[in-house]
Amino acid sequence: MFSQIRPAIVMIVLFTLLTGIAYPLLVAGLARVALRPQADGSLLARDGEIVGSALIGQNFTSDKYFHGRPSATAAPDPTDAGKTVEAPYNAANSGGSNLGPTSQKLVDRVKAGVAALGGGPHRPVPADAVTTSASGLDPHISPQYALWQVGRVAAARGLKEESVRRLVARRIEAPFLGVFGEPRVNVLTLNLDLDRGA
Repeated sequence: MFSQIRPAIVMIVLFTLLTGIAYPLLVAGLARVALRPQADGSLLARDGEIVGSALIGQNFTSDKYFHGRPSATAAPDPTDAGKTVEAPYNAANSGGSNLGPTSQKLVDRVKAGVAALGGGPHRPVPADAVTTSASGLDPHISPQYALWQVGRVAAARGLKEESVRRLVARRIEAPFLGVFGEPRVNVLTLNLDLDRGA
């Protein structure tokens, strides 16, 4: 009996070492050499201090900054552990709202968002301005939503709208390989450009 169990135990140990330790270390090592910024989390710095990741959105609320799309992430309620409270861009609790197109709560939230942005029948609001992403952490917005915000940001910073428009145009990222996805603008990198006066 031991002669039949012994090879099975050896194979389990061997494949655990191979696929559970050696392979992950090899892939992580190659990533650190070939794709260092991405392997480190695509971190962004300002004046030598890490301010965020290009992969995770942040909750900008000041008129001086471009705002990301709404986030549906939550955190435990500090007053009642059985409940949650809104916590935009909470990377520890990534997830969408799970509200479907027939949800009255979703319809009300979108209508309130459109009204808050001053949208209406003659001034349509970009969809990503009032809808959340599937993860709740999306760091990108559409070029249309970025351009929608140019007037507010320019006025708050005392800049000409045309210079802010050029800044947005420089930050538009093309679809992956020219076909996969949509053009997009990373909100954090755009706001860092604003702070640098780029």
